[in-house]
Amino acid sequence: MDLLSALSLGELALSFSRVPLFPVFDLSYFIVSIVYLKYEPGAVELSRRHPVASWLCAMLHCFGSYILADLLLGEPLIDYFSNNSSVLLASAVWYLIFFCPMDLFYKCVCFLPVKLIFVAMKEVVRVRKIAVGIHHAHHHYHHGWFVMIATGWVKGSGVALMSNIEQLLRGVWKPETNEILHMSFPTKASLYGAVLFTLQQTRWLPVSKASLIFIFTMFMVSCKVFLTATHSHGSPFDVLEGYICPVLFGEAWEGDDHHDNQGGHGASPGSSPGALPSKSKEELSEGSRKKKAKKAD
Repeated sequence: MDLLSALSLGELALSFSRVPLFPVFDLSYFIVSIVYLKYEPGAVELSRRHPVASWLCAMLHCFGSYILADLLLGEPLIDYFSNNSSVLLASAVWYLIFFCPMDLFYKCVCFLPVKLIFVAMKEVVRVRKIAVGIHHAHHHYHHGWFVMIATGWVKGSGVALMSNIEQLLRGVWKPETNEILHMSFPTKASLYGAVLFTLQQTRWLPVSKASLIFIFTMFMVSCKVFLTATHSHGSPFDVLEGYICPVLFGEAWEGDDHHDNQGGHGASPGSSPGALPSKSKEELSEGSRKKKAKKAD
């Protein structure tokens, strides 16, 4: 028996899954995405000097997930831009956020209570995009589990996965900020959600799609609103991963994570002396191994 049906929430979940996203939810998605673009260093200066490049960056923030999904499924990358209403709405949001007099629009949407509403509505769009992406991939590849997971993942976090391309449009190159190397909470959650929706699509998860959309949306909304309200960059998965990953992948995972937290953007003066000797020992041992290998050859 469906759990939500037993709790008399089946009708609510079904009605929730049928709520149209355009224009209200899509508008919230565009607002939050372009606000995050404005947070990037140099984004405001770019909009003044190179407005076309700034507009392209905003379009990647709004539609990057569709572009990546089309790339995976072999469909025209520019296909979604035929949706004139969405492109015009996103362009209007970009103009208001960057060029509204006295930054009035930006200040209004960044007022914390208002911003939390927009963030919650953006997560509704994210979960729906994951579900639609997996359904679309299943239509092309009925037994392609990995294709479905990959498509759902990029549908939910395509903007983050395309961050390096968006940085190039702004004249910035930071390969160390690759999202796959340093996954944020939305990227991890999109991956886990893609796995769940794939299991549901292939009938390995005994729950209706409407119920799964409702449950996962409530989880995403709760977590993202809490993280935004507390200005936290952490993840609810950190505690669980802290126990599981060292067991599955060894102690090196814990050491790498500690190194990333301590010196991801540059080591502190106190930590550098301790790091240099260990590195030199590794290089010496590696060099000696190569010399021995050459002698053996």
